Amino acid sequence: MKGLLLALALVAPLAAAERDMARELDDVARIATVMVDGDACRRIVTPRALEYMFKNDPKDPWVAGDNYEVNDEAFIAVKKTLLRLSHLASFPCDVNLWMPIAGHPDKVRVVIRNRNELSQFWPWGALYQDMIPAMKQVLETGQRLKVTEKPGWVSVLAPVYDSLGDIVGLVEAVTQEPVDPQGNVK
Repeated sequence: MKGLLLALALVAPLAAAERDMARELDDVARIATVMVDGDACRRIVTPRALEYMFKNDPKDPWVAGDNYEVNDEAFIAVKKTLLRLSHLASFPCDVNLWMPIAGHPDKVRVVIRNRNELSQFWPWGALYQDMIPAMKQVLETGQRLKVTEKPGWVSVLAPVYDSLGDIVGLVEAVTQEPVDPQGNVK
């Protein structure tokens, strides 16, 4: 019985800390939905980069990555907003921008990663990837969603709207426990 009580005493603060982190991330994500400019987000990746994203060239395996380019003005404006949003949390977190890819409804790309390169979903180096069900749910419903698929990770996904009220992407407010701000920087 004492062992069980000791185990509960050790686990309860960790569970409470995770709930507090998730609550803060939810607040950050909620604010991001209002603050991130979806019209600017749509202008970040250039049409040329989108054209090359799915090209395969046996003579140049890096053709897609070598031709990835952004509209600097839109990229910097949104990146600054995401960085400011990440400072709303009392612990290291990142706020990343994810966008679906037109013509590829099952694919998504991370358009902006933040300073710690934290993401529960992004495989390092990928220009695009399969859309996870939680992202699809946020894009379809407009509802924020907490995701804890990977042990030690907490993400809150939230929609990004354009000026017409259409969902154009989503943000991932994310942290990792234990926090290692340099652990994911390549």
